[in-house]
This record gives sequence, structure tokens and C-alpha cells, in this order.
Amino acid sequence: MVKNIEVSEFKELMTQENAVIIDVRSLSEKAEGDIPGCVTIDIYGPNFANEIEKLDKDKTYLMFCRSGGRSGSACGFMDSKGFTNVYNLNGGIMAWNRGTM
Repeated sequence: MVKNIEVSEFKELMTQENAVIIDVRSLSEKAEGDIPGCVTIDIYGPNFANEIEKLDKDKTYLMFCRSGGRSGSACGFMDSKGFTNVYNLNGGIMAWNRGTM
């Protein structure tokens, strides 16, 4: 099940030892801001499914995009592949930027 969370909970989960932050935006969108320590796996990239399937299902995944739509879709894909600890940042990087200023 995909869990949509707010910036405050996202920040709390980031501190977990097994947390992995994944940005599903394209590299060109990074100018809008970034979350420290994130890995980029472009949801529209040709290797998205393969890259996701290589990930360790025992880790906690914190997903984000620009506004939360694409990362929500990515979370749904991960859920369908058996990932159980997947969180989507409500509002994406836009919410993150508002919450960190």
C-alpha cells in the first residue's frame, strides 16, 4: 500500500538507517530544487522499471517528483512489484521547498 505523507513525516523517515530517497523527475528538473542524498530514477526514462526492480525490497523508499503525481505513480508500480515500505511526498519538491524555506 502506498502512503502519502507530508514534509514533516518525510523528514522524520529520512533519518532511518534503511531509508532511500528517490527523485523520479528528469535531470533537467533538478533546477527546481533537490533533497539531499536523493537518487534520481526518471519515471519516464527507458530503464525505470529495471532500475526499480533492482532495489532491495526490505528498505524504506521515500519518493518525490515536482508535485507528487509521478512519484505517486512510481509508488503504485513499486507496490505492484512487492515493495511494502514506500512513501510518496505530498506536493513533491514544491512542498519540500515551501517547508524548508
